[in-house]
Amino acid sequence: MDTTNTKDLKIEDIKVGDGREVKSGDTVVINYLGTLTDGTKFDSSYDRGEPFETQIGTGKVIKGWDLGVVGMKVGGKRKLTIPPSLGYGEQATGPIPANSTLIFEVELVDVK
Repeated sequence: MDTTNTKDLKIEDIKVGDGREVKSGDTVVINYLGTLTDGTKFDSSYDRGEPFETQIGTGKVIKGWDLGVVGMKVGGKRKLTIPPSLGYGEQATGPIPANSTLIFEVELVDVK
């Protein structure tokens, strides 16, 4: 049984897209910027010069992405504020301290 509390996930549409809508199980192409609540950047597809491709809704990414990207439309941009329970939790990961709230700006480039 999944007891993850999803009510703390905050989803803000910066721009609503007009393309295909993401459904759970879709493969998506996304540009993103990830920061901590103090503004410290920990990851960015923009810095690598290419978008990130992954499947949504199947546990391949953090739960906050699985929940927060579904429903986006191609061309859209969202700000996801992800609590630790939907991110990396008590596990420190690279530059991300344990129990961190994560902020992602995600831009949906394509749905495959």
